[in-house]
Formats: sequence, C-alpha cells, structure tokens
Amino acid sequence: MEKLGKLFAKFRSKKFRQIFLAVFLLVILIAGGVFYLKREGRVFIDDSLVEAPIISLTSPAPGVLNESDVTEGQAVHIGDQLAVVGTQVLRAQTDGIIIEANKELGSLVAPGTPAVQMINPDDFRVVATLDENKGLKDIKVGQVASFTVDAYPGQTFWGYVDEVSPTAKQTQLSFSISSERPTQQFDVYIRFDSFKHPQIKNGMSAKAVVYTNTN
Repeated sequence: MEKLGKLFAKFRSKKFRQIFLAVFLLVILIAGGVFYLKREGRVFIDDSLVEAPIISLTSPAPGVLNESDVTEGQAVHIGDQLAVVGTQVLRAQTDGIIIEANKELGSLVAPGTPAVQMINPDDFRVVATLDENKGLKDIKVGQVASFTVDAYPGQTFWGYVDEVSPTAKQTQLSFSISSERPTQQFDVYIRFDSFKHPQIKNGMSAKAVVYTNTN
C-alpha cells in the first residue's frame, strides 16, 4: 500500500504529468507521421467499377430476326455465328462473352439496333472516377495501381494506369458549398490481367489506389 501511495503521489506531481503529456504527444506525432507516410504518393479512388467496352453486333439493313444462336453469359470465339437478321449473318469479330441477345424471333431489327451485345475479357479495366482536386494531377499512364472488389473482401489485385480520360464527365458534377464552382470528375482506367483473375466479373464495384511515385 505504501508503494502504491508513493506511485499515486508521483503521478499527481506536476513534473510527472508534464513527462506523461510529452510522451503522449510524441506517440501521437509518430502515429501521425506513419499514417502520412503510408498515404504519401498514393491517390485513393473509392468510386470505381470493373468494366469492358460493349461490342454491339448490328445489321447494316433492316430485317427480321430469323435466328438467335447465343444466350447471355455464353463464351464465344471469333467467327462464331451469333444471329441472323434477314439474310445477314452476324458473327463474332473477337473472342468474348455474350451479355445480351435479342431472342424475339420474327421481330423487326432496325439498322444500328444491336441484335447481340458482347464483351472481350481482354479489355477488362477498372474505371475509377476521381474529382479533379483529389490528386488527378499526379496520376500518369504507367503508374502501378491496386484495387479491391466488394465481392471479394480482403483480396488485393494489381494493375497499372492504362489511360486517363482527356475530358471530364459532364453529366456528373458536384458543387462546393463555399464557392458554388463545379468540381469536374475524370475517369482513370486501370488495366489488369483478367485471365489470372477469372473471378472478377463485368460490373463489379471496386476501390482503387494509384501509386503516383512509381512512374
């Protein structure tokens, strides 16, 4: 009890409190420095999506849909017959996966109206949408990037910046309350090896990190 009393008295002393406060502040500063270093050279982009460009198969002339030879989710190879519109046979121009197919046989298909839509997994990219004032100026083609997808928590996938959109997404604007100036958003495209990660599907939500000190 006597030792405990002495310790309590020491804790109540002004000098001890000053030392304790100094150590506490030092720990806070070190923790803040580590956090800063971890974020330095990185741009975090939460608004991201796994996408591939849609390939639309259309007939140059109007015609009746006589055949529909594929279904959604089906893998096809270059040259495969996909549909017949009038006398026009629509064939796959590349390997890919069917994402939509008109199955209404006998219906009229207008020129330019897709009879079949597909994607090429080779073209899978993470499309990350970033506000112009959130580090866009530091992002360059070729920089290393990582991303996670909501469907597979805890897994990190790697790629690189393949493209930075040269123009803003005019349809999506956010406004600053203080200045009422619109904040433009740009797309950053991250390429990855889709064959190494077949579990990643078109349309999955993602979060990306670009390492701006890698290029």
